[in-house]
Amino acid sequence: MKALELDQALRKTGPASLYLIAGEEDLLRDQSVARIKAAVATEAGEGLEAFNSDLFYGDETEAAEILACAGSVSVFAPRRLVLVKGAEKLPARETEALLPYVKSPSESTTLVFVAAKLDGRLKFSQALKERAVLVDCSALPPSQVGDWVRQEANRLGVRLTEDAIDLLKELAGESLNTVRRELEKLAAYVPTGQVAGPEAVEAVRGGQPGASVFDLTAAIGGRDPGRALRILARNLETGEAPLRILGSLVWQYRRIWKAKDLMKQGESDAGLARALGIPPFRLREFVGQLRYFSEPHLQAAFRMFLETDSNLKGGSAGSPERVLETLLLALSTDAREPDAGRQPGRHPAGPPAGPPPQRPAGTPAPRSGKTKPIQTVRTVRSGKAPPR
Repeated sequence: MKALELDQALRKTGPASLYLIAGEEDLLRDQSVARIKAAVATEAGEGLEAFNSDLFYGDETEAAEILACAGSVSVFAPRRLVLVKGAEKLPARETEALLPYVKSPSESTTLVFVAAKLDGRLKFSQALKERAVLVDCSALPPSQVGDWVRQEANRLGVRLTEDAIDLLKELAGESLNTVRRELEKLAAYVPTGQVAGPEAVEAVRGGQPGASVFDLTAAIGGRDPGRALRILARNLETGEAPLRILGSLVWQYRRIWKAKDLMKQGESDAGLARALGIPPFRLREFVGQLRYFSEPHLQAAFRMFLETDSNLKGGSAGSPERVLETLLLALSTDAREPDAGRQPGRHPAGPPAGPPPQRPAGTPAPRSGKTKPIQTVRTVRSGKAPPR
């Protein structure tokens, strides 16, 4: 089941004996664990959950400890809860020892394995996917982000306009944690009973002015490396993980490339906003950036992203901050001429009508070498920016 469906399943059938919570979206994993814990605690009764709950981490526990707790009798409660976080880090020999239990779990225990991603080649992973209730915590597709925002807003007691929801959906491309933080700020900022619009969303984001991935790509498109580095510094100062910053930048570049392709196909403004998950009132600003991202620039950027990802994961002796600074300097000092793309609501400009202008009599012809066309396509190798 999807993470958003877990609440309904728990209300309908109660906690199951075995769960696998898996997917790269850490906030969805944490929320799924919290919902299962709450359901087990409700069955146990007030004050008894502490006696019937155990937590283990895959890289620092043995199968025997997990099995001992999972096989224990609950204390004055119908079931106990055993959580194993980081299950992907369990050594292979320990997963082998857990196989018999996975195939026949105790009815009086809820055993939950939590992992970003399991190795599908292991018998343990295969058995879990076959026997456990799988809670899918992978990144939400755009069609489900709005429902998630509404659900979280309701949970926090925040009422939102549709425009505010659209703006928060745009932030979800960076991470759901980002949206969650903005909703928590809105809950404290908006007076009880009032509905929050896009102005309120922008107001609470004032704590980090100009530090979003949208601002970062605007600095890159404007060939302003100083501003790009300042935005990076603000994000790092607030505790944003370097890989998360890179992931947000890659996500925004994918959106830029998709937008350019849709515009070539003649997509309408409404279609663009819908396909890209951009609030209509932000579309003009977004499309205005696109002409600064030529196809050669995009191709070079994705090669740089691949190299940067490798360097952030240990492929470079430099600090993560320096690795990201190198990337942003390379991207924002690429001096290609901007594309002649359309503005929202307009068609691409065609060639000028009529014959080309004639050179006045007596005017000397341009000398060869002074009127060569500027070459806008350059080859980028090894993640380095093309020469200016």
